[in-house]
Amino acid sequence: MLDQLVDSSLSVTLKTPLVLLVLVVLEAVLSADNAIALAAIAQGLEDPKRQRRALNVGLVLAYILRMLLILTATWVIKYWQFELLGAVYLLWLVFRYFTSPESADDNSHRLKFQSLWQAIPLIAVTDLAFSLDSVTTSIAVADDTWLILVGGTIGVIALRFMAGLFIRWLDEYTHLEDAGFLTVGLVGLRLLLRVVQPEFVPPEWIMLSLIAMVFLWGFSERQDEQTDKN
Repeated sequence: MLDQLVDSSLSVTLKTPLVLLVLVVLEAVLSADNAIALAAIAQGLEDPKRQRRALNVGLVLAYILRMLLILTATWVIKYWQFELLGAVYLLWLVFRYFTSPESADDNSHRLKFQSLWQAIPLIAVTDLAFSLDSVTTSIAVADDTWLILVGGTIGVIALRFMAGLFIRWLDEYTHLEDAGFLTVGLVGLRLLLRVVQPEFVPPEWIMLSLIAMVFLWGFSERQDEQTDKN
């Protein structure tokens, strides 16, 4: 459907900015669950300064890995093992989160890190695993590698700001962190289906609808409302 939107019958003058706009919108939409996962990882560090540093350094590494993925995408998509690794990693991350000890303050799960360099590699690898899905979609929309690179660059910049917002929201909304990791699980399952049963892979609109519903639940209750009930 997206590739029909940017049909080749359009003139080059109109097609290039339209494709770039579509890529940026795609990155923004597909990055919401990615951003909350990165925010949750960074929040495993107690100090807000270390959280920001982990996001900054982790996303620099993530950017390098994402650009390498885009440049080698036509080769990577030939090997299902990459998607399998991405799916297993994301599902492992979800398992690690939901089996982590609950916080004594609000009875919520929380990833914990003792050092900055425990969180930074997870941030970079998590973005790379998500990129396996978004880069494939970008290739279907754009023929020019440079456009995909520009879209990916804008996506990483947007991801940094979104993750910063989510770090604050995670402290405000009771279910948001759980909702974020549920969407990570959905992305992991989608990647796994693409490997084992491609015909059962749900279309993008179904995935986006499911993710939207999970996020609506995530934003449904504030921490102060939960405190008042108790």
